[in-house]
Amino acid sequence: MSDRPCIFSFFAGSGFLDLGFETSGFNIVYVNEIFTPFIAAHRYSREVLKMRSPEYGYHHGEAADVTKLIVEKEAQHLQELVKDCRKSDNIIGFIGGPPCPDFSISGKNRGSLGDNGKLSASYIELICRNIPDFFLFENVKGLWKTTKHRLFFESLKQKLQESGYILTERLINAIEYGVPQDRERIILIGFKNNFLQDIGIKIGSEKLLYEEYFPWDNYILYPHEKVFASPWRKCDPFQENSQIPCPDGIPEELTVEYWFRKNNVLKHLNAENCFQPRAGITKFAAIDEGDDSKKSFKRLHRWRYSPTACYGNNEVHLHPYKIRRISVAEALAIQSLPANFVLPENMSLTNMFKTIGNGVPYLASQALAQTIINFLINSVKNPVNIPSITTTYR
Repeated sequence: MSDRPCIFSFFAGSGFLDLGFETSGFNIVYVNEIFTPFIAAHRYSREVLKMRSPEYGYHHGEAADVTKLIVEKEAQHLQELVKDCRKSDNIIGFIGGPPCPDFSISGKNRGSLGDNGKLSASYIELICRNIPDFFLFENVKGLWKTTKHRLFFESLKQKLQESGYILTERLINAIEYGVPQDRERIILIGFKNNFLQDIGIKIGSEKLLYEEYFPWDNYILYPHEKVFASPWRKCDPFQENSQIPCPDGIPEELTVEYWFRKNNVLKHLNAENCFQPRAGITKFAAIDEGDDSKKSFKRLHRWRYSPTACYGNNEVHLHPYKIRRISVAEALAIQSLPANFVLPENMSLTNMFKTIGNGVPYLASQALAQTIINFLINSVKNPVNIPSITTTYR
């Protein structure tokens, strides 16, 4: 096995998932993203972080033609690149989180028939055509939990199994990996059967890689049962620039305030990137610190984790102790990005918050990447024979 497995990234956004894989020992060689401002942000952030450009470059096209672009127009070229990558005996992985509003419980809910829903099928088709050694698929929990969407999800899995993939899945919460955010997502990971055999894992007649053989728990730092049982602060009266000491009994490193300080958000290059309200200042001040009960205008509590960071669909998060919305720097901190991760100044505020909300939290991305690399390395060192058994997913 080569030292750095090669990653082809799809629906890459501004590169949060890519960054997690790159810092875990993978090599991002190809990036696909349909939205030009996100591609520009991906390039820019890597330049700031002094990371080299993907070997096979960036690939994007018209948003209205995204399905055709991925499945047809790019197909032959992509196959050539994968073939070229294999010449060096590289392990190849595909990673991607297709746009998910059509499966979101609070989103469009159009399912597999929606424009975004179709992209999940396109990504699976992409995998089945190019047969990477492994892949990662990320999406909202609605795809996994909602009955009508689950049927579609199961049909995708069947296609993958028919193409020779052994699958494992889990509903994760980003907070378990140290992200100051309650964010659930379904993760589906697959490995080519013959690839597993090549690295010493013998699968019987099963098409599933059960949890006892895949190290899902190895990089969980905060089991969600314990996290949510902590005595978190509920609401406190809002007071501008007030000071409240961190209460006892909670994991401080999972709080908004901890990350604001850790990333020095007031000195961050995106600190001034913030929507300025034309009206509503009085309304802002009337919302208690920690009151996130409304659909929009949720005020974060400094000594609590954030609700899911989804800054589209009229979702507005207010600063815990300032009369304003949170800044881009603060939103990046909530997504657990490194302090030196920066979005370009010429990017619109709307696009900044959109790409942040769409991204996979960095620490969750890193943990998933480390889980995969841990599985691959341990499998090479300690070959195993997985018996045919019957069990269920978590």
